[in-house]
Amino acid sequence: MHSRVRGVANRMTLTGYQAKNLASILLMGAKHGPFDMLRDIRRYPWLMDLLGVNGLLARLVENREGTYRTAVALVIEEVTRGMVDLLEGMFHRGDRLVIHEDMVPPEILHAMGLQPWMPELLGILLPMLNPRAMERYLDAAENQGVPPDICSLPRATMGVAYRGEFPPARAIVTSNLPCDGGMASYTVMQKITGLPAFRLDVPYDVSSERAHAYFAGELRAMIAWLEEHTPGRMDWDRLRDICGRRNRMAELELEIWDMIRAKPAPMAGEAISLSHLWGFNVMPGRPSAVRMFERLADLTRKSLARGKGANPREKHRVLLWNPPTLHYIDLFVWAERAYGASCIIDSMSFNRQPFIDTSSPETMLRGLAHNIMNGPMARHTRGPAANYFTDMFHLYSHFSMDMIWIAGHIGCKNTQALNGLLREDCRARGIPLLIIEYDLCDPRIVPRDGIRDQVDHFMENVMKEKRRA
Repeated sequence: MHSRVRGVANRMTLTGYQAKNLASILLMGAKHGPFDMLRDIRRYPWLMDLLGVNGLLARLVENREGTYRTAVALVIEEVTRGMVDLLEGMFHRGDRLVIHEDMVPPEILHAMGLQPWMPELLGILLPMLNPRAMERYLDAAENQGVPPDICSLPRATMGVAYRGEFPPARAIVTSNLPCDGGMASYTVMQKITGLPAFRLDVPYDVSSERAHAYFAGELRAMIAWLEEHTPGRMDWDRLRDICGRRNRMAELELEIWDMIRAKPAPMAGEAISLSHLWGFNVMPGRPSAVRMFERLADLTRKSLARGKGANPREKHRVLLWNPPTLHYIDLFVWAERAYGASCIIDSMSFNRQPFIDTSSPETMLRGLAHNIMNGPMARHTRGPAANYFTDMFHLYSHFSMDMIWIAGHIGCKNTQALNGLLREDCRARGIPLLIIEYDLCDPRIVPRDGIRDQVDHFMENVMKEKRRA
C-alpha cells in the first residue's frame, strides 16, 4: 500500500511540473502570436528542440522520489521559465539585446536595462534536451574551416552564427576567458554579425589586489562603452538590488553545501549542479532564482531532518570535475541505480566567491570583478597547474568523497594536458580516479553507451563493484 501511494505521488510530481513547463511555453507562444511564432521557428530551428524539456524532466526524475524528485523537477521548471523569459526578451526587446560570453555574467546588463543573450547557452542546453541537436552546427562550423579539434562548445556556437541563427543584437561583450578556442570564437562571431564588440581583459594572476582593481576598471570601461553603443544606462540602485539578491542565493547555496556533507547526502545530482549553472551564470540575482534556491534549501533541510539521503541507494560519493556530459546529462540517474553512485558536487558549481559588498558602486564592481575572474574554468585552467588541483582535493576531503570522475572532454586541451599529473597525484593520495573520454556537445565521438562502458570498467576493476541494474 505504501509503495502504491508513493508511486502515485511520484507520478503527480512529474505530471504537475510537466504541466507547468508546458503552460510557460504555451503562454509565450500566445504572447508572441501564431504567425510570428511560425516565422521565428523557421528562422531559429533550435526553438523546436526546446520543446523537449518535458522529456528531459522525465529522464532526470526517473527512479528518484520524494524531495529529491521534487528538487530536480523544480530546477527544470526554473530553467524552462528562465528560457521563456530570455526568448521573450529576444522577441520583444531586440533594440536592447546584447550578446554576452558565458564567462561574463549578466548582472551589469540587467542593471543597465539591457536584454542579455548568451550564445553558448544553446550549446549547453540543447544537447541536454536532444543529444544530437548540435551536430548540424558543429558541421556548419567545420565546413567554414573551423578546426575540428577545438572545444565543441565554441565550435557549435560559431556554427549557429554561420547558419544565421543568432538573434539581431546591438553589441557584443566578451573576454579573454576561458580558453583559446572560446576567446577566438568571438572574433569569428563579430565578423559574421558585424556588431561592435567590447573585450574584457582578465589578468593572468587573478588573486592579487592589483588584479581586482584593474578588472573593476575594465568593468567600468565596459559600462561606459555600452552607454555609448546601446540605449542602456547604468542604474546603480538596480545593480545593488541584483547583487543583494545574488548574495542571498549564495547564502542559501552555502547552507545546502553544508548539509550535503552528511552521509547519506540529503540532496545531490542535478539539483546541485544544474541549479548553480542556471542560477549563477544565466539568472544571477533574479527573483525567481532566489525563490528556487529558497525551495531547494527547504527541501534539503526536510530530507536531512528525516535522516534520508536523496539517493536511498547511496553507496559511493562522487566528485565530478570539469563540465558535465551534456549529451548524457542523465549519467548520474543511471549511476545511482547501477552502482549507488551519487554526484555530491561538481567543479562547475563549487566556488570561493565572496559576498558582494553593495555599499557603493566601486565595491560592487570589485565584487563582480572577483567573481568573474574566479569563475570555474577561469581559475582552474589558467596559471600554474596547482590552480587545477587545489579545489579538487579540498572537495574530495571536505565532502567525504569515495572517488573522482573527470569528464575528460577531448576538446579541452588545457585539462587534457594535466591528466598525467592528475593520475600521479591521485595514485599518491590513494584516490580512485576515472577519466571519462567523451566530447562535450557531440555524441558521435563517444555515445552514451561508450560513457557507460567506461564507468562499468572502472567500477568493476578499480572499485570491485558489480552493476546492480
